[in-house]
Amino acid sequence: MFDSIKKVKVVGGCTPETIGVDVLLSQEPLILKGLVSSWPIVKAGLRSDVEAANYILQFYKGESVLAFLGDAKDGGRIFYDESLTGFNYKTANAKLDFALDQLTRQGNNIDSPSIYIGSTVIDGYLPGFRAQNDLSLSQYNPRVSIWMSNHCRVAAHWDGPKNIACSVVGKRRFTLFPPDQLANLYVGPLDKTPAGQSVSLVDFYNPDYEHYPKFREALNHAQVADLEPGDALYLPSMWWHHVESLGAFNVLINYWLRDSPAFFAGGLDALDHTILAIRGLPEEQRKIWKNLFDFYVFDYDKKNFEHIPEEAQGSLGEISDDVARRIRAQLLSKLNR
Repeated sequence: MFDSIKKVKVVGGCTPETIGVDVLLSQEPLILKGLVSSWPIVKAGLRSDVEAANYILQFYKGESVLAFLGDAKDGGRIFYDESLTGFNYKTANAKLDFALDQLTRQGNNIDSPSIYIGSTVIDGYLPGFRAQNDLSLSQYNPRVSIWMSNHCRVAAHWDGPKNIACSVVGKRRFTLFPPDQLANLYVGPLDKTPAGQSVSLVDFYNPDYEHYPKFREALNHAQVADLEPGDALYLPSMWWHHVESLGAFNVLINYWLRDSPAFFAGGLDALDHTILAIRGLPEEQRKIWKNLFDFYVFDYDKKNFEHIPEEAQGSLGEISDDVARRIRAQLLSKLNR
């Protein structure tokens, strides 16, 4: 399947110090070839998995990490159970030195259980690591996380911020879909998810086209990115991505870059509230609400509110930290009635 999918465009010449604005403004994914090949963690991983693990552990201060533990029979797929009401893995708090020892001991043993340590904030768990391994993105105040695993597959999902995902140990494959493929990916529940975001229910290794026929159309829009150690992937906001860790020991470091101030509320919170408040209304009322949302949100034009004095515009004007706090306070008051 993957051989027939369009390849993500490759861009060379970037360094950790010279990621161009043109990259961060791209509306298409890009492979940044060799972007972090100079990092010490990449060089350690090319020598051996054990050396890479030992390099990481020199920064570790003893905090427990959250590990996902999957059965070997599931082939590394981090997913639901058959009922979609539970999951096919267990979670455990573990010391990182113990988890990395287990990962490096298992090697390529196909009978080994899956071990997946996801989205661990580097500055909190590995202080000093970024002094030697970092991108020059401080002006964006990125959230920087490390992900470690053996052979694992994470179902297609999306994230709000832009993402620069750096493959530092092992190989990775990302299968990507633009946001408009939502209806063709057969996404699961919103309120019970494997790792925070809703995911596609399609098994990319064995697509069931009888149950998920529109997935064929999604594949017509897919792109695949195969990353070697030292490569990075720039992923625009809200693109769907299915992620595979292809080595016996894999480490990825990613940078989430927000386009909006931190005081902005999460879009999924608004979606949940809208489902609660609007979806069950009669069709004619939903149409009216859609027009209201277009006017006040999706087609917002500040000129429409020039008849209101600026000091009286409230949420109709510019959203500042103070305005955001007032909106949250009003929402809490209403929701708690």
